[in-house]
Amino acid sequence: MSDSTFARPDATVRIQVSKTYKLYVGGKFPRSESGRVYEVTDSKGEWLANAPLGTRKDTRDAVVAARAAVKGWAGTTAYNRGQVLYRVAEMLQGRREQFAAEVALSEGIGPKKAAALVDAAIDRWVWYAGWTDKVAQIAGGANPVAGPYFNLSTPEPTGVVGIVAPQAGYGHSLLGLVSVIAPAIATGNTVVVAAAADAPLPALTLGEVLATSDLPGGVVNIISGRTADIAPTLASHQDVNAVDLTGAIAADGPGAAQALEAAAADTLKRVVRPELDPFAQDWTHAPGTDRLLSFLETKTVWHPMGI
Repeated sequence: MSDSTFARPDATVRIQVSKTYKLYVGGKFPRSESGRVYEVTDSKGEWLANAPLGTRKDTRDAVVAARAAVKGWAGTTAYNRGQVLYRVAEMLQGRREQFAAEVALSEGIGPKKAAALVDAAIDRWVWYAGWTDKVAQIAGGANPVAGPYFNLSTPEPTGVVGIVAPQAGYGHSLLGLVSVIAPAIATGNTVVVAAAADAPLPALTLGEVLATSDLPGGVVNIISGRTADIAPTLASHQDVNAVDLTGAIAADGPGAAQALEAAAADTLKRVVRPELDPFAQDWTHAPGTDRLLSFLETKTVWHPMGI
């Protein structure tokens, strides 16, 4: 047998290995239960990839995974949650070039602006990682009472949060996404995210980062597809405790956002309402503590003083 039998193939005829994007549910990467995909295009309408077309069944499966992860994640110490979030930032930093390329194509912006947005997303993870063991100091405390009692209020996570991610726009596909996921999980909640329908690739790739970042499976679940198919399931699901409708108006219009609010009201969910002009929000601005506090419940304990 001649050496030429095992010769390296000519690089000019190498077959390109295309990436297959998948959902991120329960720490795993399933295809949509329907087996269907949809075309994702760039700002010029050119094909980029096929993304899984998530269904109501996929969304329900994601809620089951998120519910199963609540006890373990909420029970993790705040300090350890901060370590996990910081690990996410580390892993995101390691794939900076890949995310910059995906953001540039998804948003139709130049490589320098895309890289700056990725850097901002990394910094956002670090910022929220630093808040995990400090938020209780601003959301809780000792209350004055007229009696021989200690009265202490402490914040606790709400539970499962459904999120309609910011839609495509300047920085929304990654920085906006991170800005709504990170505060929810920093405070001990688990989330199911409806990714931006027209720019899902950064979100689906973020799932790959989360899977290698010490984050327990089910804490974050990412579904791509039509928001009109995914969001109503999140808003009406009885095992979802709160919804963040940030991207609802941009995805399907004001009427759809109002319908989601009404569906959430049937099960007494906490609701973060969308901005009337969703594209006016600049995600590059420094965040406040409002999103950290949005999905916290307050537990108040009375304890008698010793005599």
